[in-house]
Amino acid sequence: MALPIMDNSQRYGAISRLLHWGMALLFAWQFTSATAHWLFPDTPFEEFFWGTHYPVGVLLLTLVVLRAIWALANASRRPPSVSVMAKLGHLALYGLMIAIPTIALIRQYGSGRSLEVFGINLMSGFEGEEITWMTDLGGLLHGELGWTLLALIVGHIVMAILHRKLTHHDVLTRMAR
Repeated sequence: MALPIMDNSQRYGAISRLLHWGMALLFAWQFTSATAHWLFPDTPFEEFFWGTHYPVGVLLLTLVVLRAIWALANASRRPPSVSVMAKLGHLALYGLMIAIPTIALIRQYGSGRSLEVFGINLMSGFEGEEITWMTDLGGLLHGELGWTLLALIVGHIVMAILHRKLTHHDVLTRMAR
């Protein structure tokens, strides 16, 4: 049986599921790279994962924008939110998924260094002094908001499990099957 592409009131469609689970895997990779950078500096493990951090971050930003557009296009068809808190939690997840890589791009630009991702030159860089407010913004917020996002993701997972076990709202099945 083929999965419907569009969302419906009972479950999410194939595209929503692909975006959700594909991004979940990419976020697992991204948090592994950040953890490797933090816990295992100057090791082959860190070098392997950290070398992918920028490109995966740009890919995640691109996917979250596409996912938000897809969610808006399916808004009237999607399964209803189980509570106001669930809706606010999802908005916070989307907000952080957009803010964190955007802040990293601002920091990158402010540093004056070029940025090439998947062979595409996104920023050519510049000569001269860095733009301090841009680099300071990234230094202050990128990592901290990233770990906040991880905490929200863990909360998201825990709440999906609790809904299934305690309230019998099987929200997980809407995205898993």
